[in-house]
Amino acid sequence: MNLTINGKQESIEKPLTLEALVAAKNLCPEKIVVEHNLRIVARGDWPKVTLGDKDSIEIVSFVGGG
Repeated sequence: MNLTINGKQESIEKPLTLEALVAAKNLCPEKIVVEHNLRIVARGDWPKVTLGDKDSIEIVSFVGGG
């Protein structure tokens, strides 16, 4: 299955949920926002969203600074 994640093509072997994708990438869920096919997905809904072939994912992280 092919996905576009932050503008880059990635291939995964089996269907994943957004929650599993975030875990596989070792990302801190509290510090990111995930967009799936141009729709921001609430963190509580990540386990319910199963990724499909040619889906587009954008992962944005919050960075503090001054």
